[in-house]
Amino acid sequence: MSENFDLKEIILIGGGGHCKSVIDVIEQQGIYKIAGIIDKPSRVDSDVLGYRVIGCDSDLEVMAKKYNYAIVTVGQTRSSTLRRDLFDLLTRIGFLLPSIIAPDAYVSKHSNIGKGVVILHGAVINANASIGDNCIINSKALIEHDCQVNNHCHISTSAVLNGGVIIEEESFIGSGAIIKESTRVIKSSFVKAGSLVV
Repeated sequence: MSENFDLKEIILIGGGGHCKSVIDVIEQQGIYKIAGIIDKPSRVDSDVLGYRVIGCDSDLEVMAKKYNYAIVTVGQTRSSTLRRDLFDLLTRIGFLLPSIIAPDAYVSKHSNIGKGVVILHGAVINANASIGDNCIINSKALIEHDCQVNNHCHISTSAVLNGGVIIEEESFIGSGAIIKESTRVIKSSFVKAGSLVV
């Protein structure tokens, strides 16, 4: 991959499996250049898909003086706490948190996407849907018209939110789950993979 120094530099917060998915999308987007990854102190100077771990959480305030952009690349299953806390920290110390959207995802021009959202391959966000801050919309997830996904949620692979569904903050919707139209899923819910929620 050739370097393009006209790209905006971004740092990734968390170097696990979700980070690898985000790296793949950033490379395809061609908007940002990955300056490095923040992870645990024990992982500093290791690499993830060829990108170096350049520091840990305690280095973020210093890095905010050098880099404008950051994105939370820690995953989310049982709890949103770590992702939420990292998002709040990055915002407080002055980073800009852009949305990272796979080129092969469909995002309606009539939808609304918050800050720090990651939308992965093949996802569909239809008309008048709203995605809050710091959400993960995973590969092939379908967010139908008039849905509202609030802050710090993870909509997993191939999950289906039918029209008018509301997902309250900090919820996890498992792979292949189907949420019936006009259903409200309460805050901090954990919906198992393959569930039907009516």
